[in-house]
Amino acid sequence: MTPHVIAAIAALALTVQSAGAAQVSYYSVPEGAHPHDVAPGPDGRVWYTAQAQGALGVLDPKTGKTSQLKLGDNSAPHGVIIGPDRAAWVTDGGQNAIVRVDPATRKIKRFLLPADFSDANLNTATFDAKGILWFTGQNGIYGRVDPATGKIDAWKAPKGVGPYGIATTPKGDVWYASLTGDHIAKIDTVSGDAAMVPPPRPGVGPRRIWSDSKGVLWVSFWNTGEVGSYDPNTKLWKAWHLPGKDPAAYAVYVDEHDKVWLSDFTNNALVRFDPVTETFKSFPSNRRGAAVRQLLGRRGEVWGAESGTDRLVVVREN
Repeated sequence: MTPHVIAAIAALALTVQSAGAAQVSYYSVPEGAHPHDVAPGPDGRVWYTAQAQGALGVLDPKTGKTSQLKLGDNSAPHGVIIGPDRAAWVTDGGQNAIVRVDPATRKIKRFLLPADFSDANLNTATFDAKGILWFTGQNGIYGRVDPATGKIDAWKAPKGVGPYGIATTPKGDVWYASLTGDHIAKIDTVSGDAAMVPPPRPGVGPRRIWSDSKGVLWVSFWNTGEVGSYDPNTKLWKAWHLPGKDPAAYAVYVDEHDKVWLSDFTNNALVRFDPVTETFKSFPSNRRGAAVRQLLGRRGEVWGAESGTDRLVVVREN
């Protein structure tokens, strides 16, 4: 354990709710962490960004214990994903860097953005089929890091500020969603060019994006409370309004069964959408102001970070 690791805190899953064949559990993290993104790892542990404390946290769901690793001066980590190397990869807006954390040694490696992209406001990352990490910055940039060489490239987004969620399709194509720019875009992974695709109508506010097993893209429409699907083959959009009053769709994730999961800020719930039956199932939080900003999962589990309650939440399905 390095001196940067905050002492482990016991935080058992104090509350469990059942909803049909699904079970919802909650795990507390250190007070004031305000976890932003979450990433379940292949070894059973779950990583999260403690954005307000400049740290990367890890939860052991078997014991409920957490520990946190300080990422450096001025750190403000936003996103975290697990790479092909099983390491935790973090988009750190405070350090303006992509940060790799070794899961065994907790060793930190930073990939600083070029000087002419000094205030990217880094958001989210994804790995392409060749093991290159791609990232977004809300202040109008997107870029890539080659973990093998450390080379980092960045480009200005075609409509300026707004790049937010980013995802890779099964074919290896990389797409991002631009909230303020009101579009999604496919990145040419060789040249770095971004080809924009407008939403089904103006003003929906695409926030995050994910691909299903067929390469259909699912997008959370923040401004209109909808989930949209875009098929790159047919170039056709579809959209469905989330249940409840005035929904605000933030996160989106597609599980191994091609069910689409979203977080709804207004109605304080996780929402599962079945594209086959075109039906929704809601899983409301048992505390107010959950504010789940991102979702990720592994087989049988969908994880989110309740940034407003200092908890992680998981929905487990049999």
